[in-house]
Order: sequence, then C-alpha cells, then structure tokens
Amino acid sequence: MSNVVKWLSDLLAVPWATRPFTRMMRGHVTIIVMHRLADPGRGIAGVDPRDLRRALQFLRSERYPIVSLERVFRSLAGEAPPIDRAVAFTLDDGTIDQATVAAPIFAEFDCPATIFAVTGYLDGELWCWWHRVEYVFETTRRRELSVMMAGLRHVIRLDDGAERAQLARSFMERCKRVPEAEKLRAIERLAAAAEVELPARPPARYAPMSWDDVRACEARGITFGPHTVSHPVLARTNDAQSEREIIVSWARLCAEARRPVPIFCYPNGHVGRDFGPRECATLRRLGFLGAVTNAPCDYATVGGFQSSPDAPFSVPRIDFGADHRNFIRSVSGVLRTKQAIQRRVAQQGPAAPRHLGPALDGAQEEPVDPCASLFE
Repeated sequence: MSNVVKWLSDLLAVPWATRPFTRMMRGHVTIIVMHRLADPGRGIAGVDPRDLRRALQFLRSERYPIVSLERVFRSLAGEAPPIDRAVAFTLDDGTIDQATVAAPIFAEFDCPATIFAVTGYLDGELWCWWHRVEYVFETTRRRELSVMMAGLRHVIRLDDGAERAQLARSFMERCKRVPEAEKLRAIERLAAAAEVELPARPPARYAPMSWDDVRACEARGITFGPHTVSHPVLARTNDAQSEREIIVSWARLCAEARRPVPIFCYPNGHVGRDFGPRECATLRRLGFLGAVTNAPCDYATVGGFQSSPDAPFSVPRIDFGADHRNFIRSVSGVLRTKQAIQRRVAQQGPAAPRHLGPALDGAQEEPVDPCASLFE
C-alpha cells in the first residue's frame, strides 16, 4: 500500500497529471516566499538552484502567468485586470545568495521577483539575529549552555545526541516569544555561556547583498520592498520602535533603490501573533499598497484582499517548499484541493469509524482520510 501511495504522490508532481487540478486556481494567486539559495562555495545551504530553474521551466511550459508582486496587489485591489493562476515570487532578508544565485536565474527566465530587504543589515550595521544564534551553536566547544531568558533558565545540552541545528532552531523559537530587548540580551548571554566571540561583521556565509547589488538586481528586473531595519518581531516591540522599523526601512530603501515597491513584509509574519492593527495603521498612513505574511500558508484572492480595511496588510504567501515536487503541488491546484478537502472534513465533523473487523483490546479504529497521504 505504501508503494502505491508513494507512486500516486509522485504522479501528482508530474505536469500533465496536475492539469485537472488547475481549475481550483481560478481567482487565486500563488505568492511564493523563498529565503536562502544554496551556494556551496560560500557554505550556504538552501533551495537547490536547480529546483528554482525547474520551477520556472514548469511555469513557462505550462503557461502560468508569472507577474510582479505589485501587479498582484493592484489586481487584488481592482486597479488592474484579474490574473487567474498567476504566480509571484518573493525572497526575504537580502542575503548575498539572493543577488548572486537567485537573481541571475530569475533573469534567465524573464521572471520578476521582489526581495524584501532588512535595511540595517544591508547598511552593515548588524547581522541577522538568527544567524548569530546559528553561529554560536555551530562554533561553541561547550557541551552544556545555561541561558536566562525572560526570567527562566534554559539548560541546553549539546552532547545528548540532538543535532545542533535543531537545538538552535528551538532557541530561536523561544526568542520570538519574548520582548525584543530581552531577545537581544538573551543572545548576548548565549554567546557568553558558549564562550563564542561574535565577529563585528557577519562571516561570508551570512553576508548581505550590498546596495550596489540591489541596483544591479533592479537592472535584471528584481524589485525591492522593506522588511524593517533590524528584523524584530514587531509585536514584541514598543510603539516607537515598531513605527521606526517601518518608516526608516522604507526611507533607506527609497534612498538607495531606483524603484522600491510600497509593499511591506513582516518579520516572522504569523498572523495574529507577530503584528497587528498598530502595524497596519502605520503602513496605511504611509500609503503602502499592503503587506505580506508568512503564515498560514494560503492563496491571495480578491475576496480576501477586499474583506476588511486591514486585509491588504495581511496577504498570505506559500513557501517554495523543500523540493520541486512541493512547488508543483502548491501552484498547480493540488495543495488547494487538499485544503478544500480538509475544510470540508472539518465542517462535517469527525466521521464515524469504519469497522473492518473486530477491534483489539476494545480499541476503536481511527477514521482514515484516503486523500491525505497523496498530497504530502
């Protein structure tokens, strides 16, 4: 059975097999979010550039409209014609690989994309806080770290078999849930406990693109939007910092980029947790077209965009995925079909268990979703 399920799952990533699902994408736009592109020469792990190239080949061969993010927002607002099945690409942060690896591939396929830049990072004033955490976990020789955060002591054992990358991610998640000032203090305590000296400037694998890179990318058809000055979770900042992070990042982008787009990207970007009406009000006052989020993963629609005054400032995106198959399922309608099935099941409530035989030891059989594994 598992081999059959795997075969069907693989089939749903083949272009001709996904075509029946495309009707599910009427009135829906897929906004893709990416972060790092793999660059072994710099020690950067991320999306395999071959997968990005295959994704763009698929979109061109299957005649998907590939449009700019600004075009998407103006269409959703009713200022431009609708664009069914359209796909728009975005990349967050402004790391060097986005300029040297991603931008040439997008240019090769004449594909627009928008990079959301952390302007303090590009200015050389800082390196991204999660990169600092990763660096500490990778370079420390200590086997146990004891770190205070928000009044709680966290003891991290590096010799218990857990991968350091996993432990670093766990620490990062804790950082996102505390006030910004406390997060930065906790990272300093982490480095001290780990006996790791953080360089003033990020190592090559964590380097940002330069403003010259920004302008070179613009010449290739890439546009840029603001992603704050220092990448705090805005909901964990006070009113003054929240406003400053948005206003200053936009001002720096306007000063350095030739044609910045007035669309914002929230750090972390979880709806209802990482930003709120305060940030929406600031963006509206500055005349932004809207903003994009990172979760939950969903599609952009006219109905959703126009459903409330704040809706344009929480437009969803979908992650590129771990490989080419994930991407195909996202844009083709396969993922949306799965979501529709899940919503229908949730509305109907739990199904009665199917009894295929006598239960063992009084246990009841769980209802089976015959489609779920096909979309994984």
